[in-house]
Amino acid sequence: MDTVRCTMAQAIIRFLKNQYVVRDGKAQPFFAGCFGIFGHGNVAGIGQALQEHPDFRYYQSRNEQAMVHAAAAYAKMKNRLQTFACTTSIGPGATNMVTGAAVATVNRLPVLLLPGDIFARRNVAPVLQQLESEHSQDISVNDCFRPVSRYWDRINRPDQIITALPEAMRVLTSPADTGAVTLALPQDVQTEAYDYPASLFAERRWPVLRSRADRAMLDKAAQWVRQSQCPVIVAGGGVHYSGANELLARFSTATGIPVGETHGGKGSVPYDHPYCLGAIGVTGTFAANRIARDADLVIGIGTRYSDFTTASKTLFANAAVRFININVAAFDSFKHHALPLVGDALVTLEALQDRLGGWAVSDAHRLHAATLAQAWDAEVQRIYDIRHAPLPSQGEVIGIVNEYGKPDGIMVCAAGSLPGDLHKLWRARNAKQYHMEYGYSTMGYEIAGGLGVKMADPSREVYVMVGDGSYLMLATDLVTSVQEGYKLTIVLMDNHGFKSIGGLSRALGQDGFGTRYAYPQDDVLPGDSSADVETLPVDLATNAESLGATVFRCRTHEEVREALAASQACPTTCVIYVETDRYVDVPGYEAWWDVPVAEVSRMPAVAAARKAWEAQRTKERFYLE
Repeated sequence: MDTVRCTMAQAIIRFLKNQYVVRDGKAQPFFAGCFGIFGHGNVAGIGQALQEHPDFRYYQSRNEQAMVHAAAAYAKMKNRLQTFACTTSIGPGATNMVTGAAVATVNRLPVLLLPGDIFARRNVAPVLQQLESEHSQDISVNDCFRPVSRYWDRINRPDQIITALPEAMRVLTSPADTGAVTLALPQDVQTEAYDYPASLFAERRWPVLRSRADRAMLDKAAQWVRQSQCPVIVAGGGVHYSGANELLARFSTATGIPVGETHGGKGSVPYDHPYCLGAIGVTGTFAANRIARDADLVIGIGTRYSDFTTASKTLFANAAVRFININVAAFDSFKHHALPLVGDALVTLEALQDRLGGWAVSDAHRLHAATLAQAWDAEVQRIYDIRHAPLPSQGEVIGIVNEYGKPDGIMVCAAGSLPGDLHKLWRARNAKQYHMEYGYSTMGYEIAGGLGVKMADPSREVYVMVGDGSYLMLATDLVTSVQEGYKLTIVLMDNHGFKSIGGLSRALGQDGFGTRYAYPQDDVLPGDSSADVETLPVDLATNAESLGATVFRCRTHEEVREALAASQACPTTCVIYVETDRYVDVPGYEAWWDVPVAEVSRMPAVAAARKAWEAQRTKERFYLE
């Protein structure tokens, strides 16, 4: 047997650069390279291996969490057919990646994590940054990755990667099981040499299968569709990942079944499709939510039915409602006591369409959906045209970017009140124009995620919308975008606090306590009703400049529009800094979110909020019939 003698770390890089995925007969490398930050736990292992293999591109990050976000965003943009590896040192470098791992796993996005680990040979323990346990020597902080990884392994011998790496690839390339994969690498083992079989490093092609649903289930699904009077489609991220967008648009046109979109599924059909109802659920449109309320059949395609999509199990209110779920993951396809079509969205929808023949909804249902869609588009324009003074509203700033930015520009966001407003208001013209991390809704994802999106498609403008709260949590990869020449246009909205939770706090009767960036008054943080609040003297625009960005400072609608135009001619990363009014919100549209209110309180506003919550709570359902 031919062998190659190399270190365990060198073997990993040799292996990764020869892994390919194949879908629909098209092959491509699975790994685009490796993000990393070096420390004593990986510099002599994976670090040396990357230096020895410059054809496997290394990207220098500034924050371990951020580089996992960038990798996940890249994978999402590539429909999970390509991703990055991420390497860190041991201890804090490793645990900084745990949040990123959760983001990848919750959103079902493939990312390979290679954290350094403590010495396998133990004799020099405790090493720098080691967490000791008096109950076991076989534990490290990398055990924190177990619950947020779809596959986890610790490589205590150099030969163990011969079996571990193929298993990691099996999970990473699985449409149903993908997520974060963690291989914990003891720093001594990384540098140990072994005679590896040469075949381990041969090019390998992993098929990304289009699994097909059971025929009997498809026949029954077609029967349910034909029996329905008011069906609706809930389009999730699985539509994008399978490439079923054009098919879904044709299916909706032919059958007249309207489409509501989750955060992950927004852009499944163009916003101006006659039966596109836009966002559905808590952050949804009145068009989608009214149709959903009366629907007797819900066809979920590639959705996991989060509480935002179902309005905490209150949205689908028809007593006779039934569910058909198309999903590659059996776990999701069985939700809501549904008729499960376990399979790829594209081929499953094709099979369902064939069985329906020329069937279509009634003219009345078709007209009702189209009329609501038109009315919603008028509501979007109304919000776009607001000229709030003295500071602009968040909704109108979204409108400026959508109307005057590049027509195929990609919007990236993640947390706060912006995702809800964007879900309602962003007019997605194509399948990849709306990139939202809302599975985990991670503050700090935005800029790093924008970097990953831009790396995946450098030809398109990438707009990152971020509030001051998220910006302060994780802005450091502005530097990486400048270093690598990946231009981002960042719209930084400063409302001096946490706008989203401030609004939620007020709705719960708590007056926005602890959500403003302001000096304490009489040693107490001020609420929203406090007079003469002194905000903090923080200059985020100057901070962005110090990180290498070109900054445009704005205070009015017109200034934002002018800055957006100027940014398009700017060759490097730009920040459009604008103060917005934290109290001007985009309305909610006929959906409710279950956030429990204190059962007892000395605050009258909290007691009133509790009473309202109890009334809504009675509308929640189990969908067991």
